[in-house]
Amino acid sequence: MTINWNGVFPAVTTKFTANDELDFNAIDLNLHAQLEAGAEGIILGGSLGEASVLTDEEKFALLTHTLKVVDGRVPVLLNIAEPTTKKAVAAAQKAAQLGANGLMLLPPMRYYSDHEETLAFLSAVAESTELPIMIYNNPVDYKIEVTLAMFDHLARYSNIQAVKESTRDVSNVTRMFNRFGERFKIFTGVDPLAMESLVMGAHGWVAGLVDAFPKETVAIFRLVKQNRIAEALIIYRWFLPVLELDIHPKLVQYIKLAESLTGLGTELTRAPRLAIHGEERERVLKILNDALANRPQLPEGSWGKIN
Repeated sequence: MTINWNGVFPAVTTKFTANDELDFNAIDLNLHAQLEAGAEGIILGGSLGEASVLTDEEKFALLTHTLKVVDGRVPVLLNIAEPTTKKAVAAAQKAAQLGANGLMLLPPMRYYSDHEETLAFLSAVAESTELPIMIYNNPVDYKIEVTLAMFDHLARYSNIQAVKESTRDVSNVTRMFNRFGERFKIFTGVDPLAMESLVMGAHGWVAGLVDAFPKETVAIFRLVKQNRIAEALIIYRWFLPVLELDIHPKLVQYIKLAESLTGLGTELTRAPRLAIHGEERERVLKILNDALANRPQLPEGSWGKIN
């Protein structure tokens, strides 16, 4: 499958049972909701997917299961977040063997590699596989920026095709277009900057709160792309207090709480993450319950599977 780098690609959460095992029933429930809403891709094992606490066996079991459920309807990407080049290459090759349609790729984990080291790492993975790759550029959370000059180098690899733009500098979307034209497809990766990035021309949205609100997320994307900005703004202004949960260190707990309220998941996380409680829980619940009490009616045709 070649990837049409366009649309909403949910960064799905990893669901766990009370026994701390993968909860495939809850995973299926959410996957079906994303597909029904009109998601154009699925991303596994990202920041929201609790990649850092999954074993290799769990990541590949999750990939194999998701590929079966999705059944070719949209591309399924596995996130590569590894501390060594050797492990990253091995993960990319294993993902290809299992049938992944593409990869999302972070710079090295834990070690803050310099410009040369980062390029060597990303290049080694690109050279090891034919799978299409989305570079995940998130210097705020992961401390390493993939700069414009680095993308000059990465442009030589035909399978590096897209970027998840999470620098939190919305002007970077325009900088990428000015420098590279359409060479890289740009996805906004920060929920509370999503509409701004889409208006600036981003091709897609790697979304987080889509896990709890799939239809609203897809509706904003489609309305912007149809230049129905006023209609998109109504939804986006309603959604923004919820979207801002995506940029908190406890985004996993917050978004899983949102999923539990909308019936699309559970709150269960893997330790060391713990469920939120007390004042913090009440504050997040108020944001979510206020949004649910005022959920907007979506324009006809703004979400759903495209035949």
